[in-house]
Amino acid sequence: MPHGSAASVFLGVDVGTGSARAGLFDEKGKLLGSASSPIQIWKEKDCIEQSSTDIWHAVCAAVKSACSLANVASEDVAGLGFAATCSLVAVDADDSPVSVSLSGDTRRNIIVWMDHRAVNQAERINATNSPVLQYCGGGVSPEMQAPKLLWVKENLQESWSMVCRWMDLSDWLAYRATGDDTRSLCTTVCKWTYLGHAHMEQWKESDSRDMEACGWDNVFWEEIGLGDLVKGNCAKIGRSVAFPGHPLGSGLTPTAAKELGLLPGTPVGTSLIDAHAGGVGVMESVPDAGSKAALSDEHAICHRMVLVCGTSTCHMAVSKNRLFIPGVWGPFWSAMIPEFWLTEGGQSATGALLDYIIENHVASPLLSNHAASQSISIFELLNKMLPSMSHEKNSPFLSALTQDTHVLPDFHGNRSPVADPKSKGVIYGLTLDTSEKHLALLYLATIQGIAYGTRHVVEHCNAHGHKIDTLLACGGLAKNSVYIQEHADITGCPIILPRENESVLLGAAVLGAVAGKKFPGVRDAMKALNAAGKVVNPSSDPRVKKYHDAKYQIFRSLYEQQLSHRSTMTEALQ
Repeated sequence: MPHGSAASVFLGVDVGTGSARAGLFDEKGKLLGSASSPIQIWKEKDCIEQSSTDIWHAVCAAVKSACSLANVASEDVAGLGFAATCSLVAVDADDSPVSVSLSGDTRRNIIVWMDHRAVNQAERINATNSPVLQYCGGGVSPEMQAPKLLWVKENLQESWSMVCRWMDLSDWLAYRATGDDTRSLCTTVCKWTYLGHAHMEQWKESDSRDMEACGWDNVFWEEIGLGDLVKGNCAKIGRSVAFPGHPLGSGLTPTAAKELGLLPGTPVGTSLIDAHAGGVGVMESVPDAGSKAALSDEHAICHRMVLVCGTSTCHMAVSKNRLFIPGVWGPFWSAMIPEFWLTEGGQSATGALLDYIIENHVASPLLSNHAASQSISIFELLNKMLPSMSHEKNSPFLSALTQDTHVLPDFHGNRSPVADPKSKGVIYGLTLDTSEKHLALLYLATIQGIAYGTRHVVEHCNAHGHKIDTLLACGGLAKNSVYIQEHADITGCPIILPRENESVLLGAAVLGAVAGKKFPGVRDAMKALNAAGKVVNPSSDPRVKKYHDAKYQIFRSLYEQQLSHRSTMTEALQ
């Protein structure tokens, strides 16, 4: 039976790197049904591109499937929100796609978030030492939008002159749905150097409205050679901004509603980047309020860090005060939870690195066959192999299997906290072994390397004013028990897993719930819709701590050695 109109249903849409997904949630944040639809991607060296037309088709397909699976009628959807990767979309005056590709293919009008074509432009922008850079950890990353925009201007002049709107993907989705060009404080502040705190004295979330974009630093854009973007009240990059969850336009336009199978006028909230939606989907998932009753509500949330772990990992923490942390993005005002400052750490390749390690090992096809014959994933099979290997070797505990194997996971550079896009990955301790057991060992050592990276981020943030003592994890890798246990043991923090796996979709649905006026603000909606599942505690065995402390020192030294080797070779080639 479709839900009666008395019960509200909230729809969240998330466009990830490989698919568009949609999920419907009830008023308690329970998932009623979800569906996904694949999206196209073009990869050529450092250039990674997508098509907004293709993505919109995938979004419509996913929404229709999810509504059908959840048996939800269009009139029951009380609001929807969009989350997406922070990819860069180019459209002309008619909202048609403009190519951002050297191939000239007009379908390819999106530079994907992980595209690294603009490393040189990022270095030149950082050399200006503009004051806006202190709000992104001291420098822009090639994954942010200013370097990508500069690359297009320098390499694709014809496209550059045709573009009428440059938009973050989640903002474009909301624009495509409502016709309202208002940008989110999440996307603009985190990826476009917009200074959201320009609104701090004037507006509170409860005043919800489009705010004139007064946070662009025109001097910065002129200085980096993109002064043309701030002409005409910055129309090309955002004339007005709003808090995440603010209702856009008059809701869904008749055209978009028809394409999505929903009703015209359905409220649509201002968007979030996908990782930030993950933060909104889990940050209030705490088991029982009693344990931290001594801490005010306002302060309790500042002791938590969310790990959104998928292809890459984002580390999200909030504070009431602005904290400048070298090599870590932010502080970003209202970029995730309105009126809190966001600190955002990250690792550019985590899920992607584990896939790479497994797929490039000679035992991979054999392991895949074994997993398929048992109807389990390759990760589940590896996780099953490790305890028996530990038993065979009389290892004191599972983690000790990797005592001779150390991994620096910077295979796609280091985003935080050393902010070195040139950093390379290291595997220390290789032999001629090509067995499945060797792959299992390498897999475990890689998970540990990733977890040491998270420990480095947490320690670095705490050294600069944060008080993080609890982690919450969501995303694909949060379903991997070994991954989560190693992170708990290595960071020494308990890890809370949410009741619902689909945290990013839930975060997007929160935006719809707020836009539909079912809750006064994002935090209220989070408290109603977030719910805790399992809590994974660090091992109480002191040997485990001693072991990881030792391995962590080796992990830190692998990067220091790399820097020293890099300068040795640079000198040798001079």
